[in-house]
Amino acid sequence: MATNPTPSRDDFAALLEASLGGSESFEGRVVTGTVTGIENDMAVIDVGLKSEGRVPLREFAAPGEKAEIKVGDQVEVYVDRVENAYGEAMLSRDRARREAAWDKLESEFQENARVDGIIFGRVKGGFTVDLGGAVAFLPGSQVDIRPVRDVTPLMGMPQPFQVLKMDRKRGNIVVSRRAVLEETRAEQRSGLIQTLAEGQTVDGVVKNITDYGAFVDLGGIDGLLHVTDMSYKRVGHPSEVLGIGDTVKVQIVRINRETQRISLGMKQLESDPWEGAAAKYSVGQKATGRVTNITDYGAFVELEAGVEGLVHVSEMSWVKKNVHPGKIVSTSQEVDVVVLEVDEDKRRISLGLKQAQQNPWEAFASQYPAGSVVEGEVKNTTEFGLFIGLDGDVDGMVHMSDIAWGVNGEEALELHHKGETVKAVVLDVDVEKERISLGMKQLDSASGGGGGATVSSGGGVNKGETVTCTVAAITDGGIEVTLGDSGSTGFIRRGDLSRDRDEQRPERFQVGQKVDAQVIGFDRSKKPNLSIKSLQISEEKEAVKQYGSSDSGASLGDILGEALNKAKDAKK
Repeated sequence: MATNPTPSRDDFAALLEASLGGSESFEGRVVTGTVTGIENDMAVIDVGLKSEGRVPLREFAAPGEKAEIKVGDQVEVYVDRVENAYGEAMLSRDRARREAAWDKLESEFQENARVDGIIFGRVKGGFTVDLGGAVAFLPGSQVDIRPVRDVTPLMGMPQPFQVLKMDRKRGNIVVSRRAVLEETRAEQRSGLIQTLAEGQTVDGVVKNITDYGAFVDLGGIDGLLHVTDMSYKRVGHPSEVLGIGDTVKVQIVRINRETQRISLGMKQLESDPWEGAAAKYSVGQKATGRVTNITDYGAFVELEAGVEGLVHVSEMSWVKKNVHPGKIVSTSQEVDVVVLEVDEDKRRISLGLKQAQQNPWEAFASQYPAGSVVEGEVKNTTEFGLFIGLDGDVDGMVHMSDIAWGVNGEEALELHHKGETVKAVVLDVDVEKERISLGMKQLDSASGGGGGATVSSGGGVNKGETVTCTVAAITDGGIEVTLGDSGSTGFIRRGDLSRDRDEQRPERFQVGQKVDAQVIGFDRSKKPNLSIKSLQISEEKEAVKQYGSSDSGASLGDILGEALNKAKDAKK
């Protein structure tokens, strides 16, 4: 009987390879091995190869924890190489866990499922997360719904994450904790919003305050309390009524279940001050209020908490026109107003500020009836007259035709200037149109003036007086004259040298010649303006009045001749 020869080393290797399918098939795989010993900080593991492999104990523990492993334990390791230069197998517990974790993560990523992990480190721009062996990146913006300053309480604590992106070839995994929180909150909001109804009264906590309102936490879902729904009275800023952390009772005004937005109100829990406002504030009633807001078009006055009325700029003052309301009233000022109109449905009340004060035009008409003499400062000069400031902050107007007798309007306007104090007669007061008509010439005793005071120059002559003067100089525009023995001078314009146009020639006079003329006015320096023409017209009217009328059959020459004869006889 023949016996088989003892197998050689090469035969044994061939048999081992045949039984295991080739040692190369071990490389790059995760296999199960047995812990045969623990030496220092290394675990000796037999995976059925020609030699055992060594794996650091730290690879069998979570970050920061001690390894719980003993001889005889079955563990999964990754075979990197069958043997190294020392004949040992190259094994890795981390690679085994990572490969297993990647397989699991890929499956969960495809199903969009949550994964459990532990935040264990901080890196630039975020944090590192252990996902059961695979290390993922958690961006700082994905830690929480709101920015978190300190992440320390979250580190080392198992919690769910959502895988946003993964690339096995590059070994990149990006996760989000915020996505999980938002999904959880959305579920809570959806469940909570079903329990709420419009008109319901609930308690909440103020979480945030903005310029337009406050966000109130209703126990897992936020609602917006707009500034206009905080109170019936005017609220400048929500912080005037609420503070962060305050517990408030609110009413649910509107619910949008699709967008999960809730509008809240506080004033809806109070009685509406506008109910019965029309009966409480009747037209013509006088009331006292406080100015709450000033705009370009008027001022808002609070009559009571929650009830405001508008004083339009046109109803602010009797005398101050086209003035900004801020120059008449100020915020928080107490004012008296009169109710002009009430619209309870539209929540509008029109108020008048000037109506609560005496009409200055009525007061003036009562104090200064037509014919009264008043004094005031020339406020303005226009092309048609003078405006005079009078008592009660009202203005009166002197038309240019009522400034002076015997002087045309344009010349009369030149006799006065802005800031000058003058006297005038009240001709008419129209309260409705807010107009006061004045006359200055009505103060003079000139012909047609109707009596009154006279106006004198520095030389002692009066308007309307006839004077004898001496020709001092001859010009193209008229003649300069001196009056009597006073030495004062005057001027006769070319058009006033004679009633007849042919005689209105300055050259027909001679220096030193004496002429009679009538004082018709004064210039700004009170220098008299004279007229031979006015004197001739006045003498003619007087002659007609005393000696007959041309209508009776007598000619004007006969009348004047008779008047001259009478005058000669009187001189004799």
